[in-house]
Amino acid sequence: MIAESAAVFLQEKSTTAQVRKAAEAGGMDRGLWQEAVELGWCGVALPEAAGGMGLGWRELVLLQERMGYHLACIPFFDAVVAVTPLWRALSRTEAGLAVALRLAQSGQVCVLGMTVGGELPAAATVQVEGDALVLNGQWRQVGSGAHADVFLLPATLPCGALGLLEVSAKAEGLSVEALATVDGTRSSAHVTAVNVNLDAAAVLLHGEALDRLWTQTRNLAAIGLAAEQVGVAERALDLAVDYTKERQQFGKAVGSFQGVKHRAAQMLVRVETARSAVYAAAFMADSADESTDLSYFAAQARTDATEAALFCTSESIQLHGGVGFTWEFDPHLFFRRAQASSQRLGAVEQWREQVAARLLDEQLAEAA
Repeated sequence: MIAESAAVFLQEKSTTAQVRKAAEAGGMDRGLWQEAVELGWCGVALPEAAGGMGLGWRELVLLQERMGYHLACIPFFDAVVAVTPLWRALSRTEAGLAVALRLAQSGQVCVLGMTVGGELPAAATVQVEGDALVLNGQWRQVGSGAHADVFLLPATLPCGALGLLEVSAKAEGLSVEALATVDGTRSSAHVTAVNVNLDAAAVLLHGEALDRLWTQTRNLAAIGLAAEQVGVAERALDLAVDYTKERQQFGKAVGSFQGVKHRAAQMLVRVETARSAVYAAAFMADSADESTDLSYFAAQARTDATEAALFCTSESIQLHGGVGFTWEFDPHLFFRRAQASSQRLGAVEQWREQVAARLLDEQLAEAA
């Protein structure tokens, strides 16, 4: 039901013409974002106590998949998927619930100051001056940072622990430098803080609590990003199939040639394999508790979906023939998204190395 309603809505509100217009204007469709907020999409996986629908990661990835299919120019990944684990964690305490209620459903774009590889940098520092906290540092290539209303920035606290701080984009001393990106449907920015004054309530989480949350958050975010990549891969396949049905050569549609059919079939296999991995990972995320290790499921979904998106978007350009790489045709839009997303939260090689290292450690532990 959620996927169907999202597909119908985005079919009308996120056409490729509208995507191109939003990309030329900086990569965000504010009107579409506001409508998504009003539809309750920002709270799909939030508990009802925090104003959400009380659903799970499965429903969230279904939305993400449609976002990728239609290249929706809204910061749904950065401002919803990546921060949902934080809102969930905060909503378990009375003080944290107030924060989640204030930010999660406000319509404000709240984004994390994480690295492209999905880590929380610790180079920024916080000092105590009287009753205020003073923040200094830089966070590079913050996803959707150019359109953020609120930043959730990691910094090293005076006690030496890493903390996550709520900082308004309009705070005095905070500057945001928008970056030119390969994927015009997404924005990125360098964020710099110079003597930004905050109160103690700005520290949302710190220390071991933040470390535990981030381990789970990165895995959950990877599953969400993988769902978007499945949507991108599927759309690339559909574009290729539609074009090869229309393109005539030797008096026949080129889609009727066996070689073209084989390439489309290979694309379909990649899409469905990746979709299965993503849905399985989302099911495990909904079945898990805080101590469950989701790294293997996240790695499987992330690698399968990334490779599917890269393969299908590249093949779509090839199957469009001589016009495949031109600006007027759409395949390059999805190719750009696939390329940019392949580096978010770490490349495929990093996920595989992470799994290999863990498997080796487990074997050594068993041998000992």
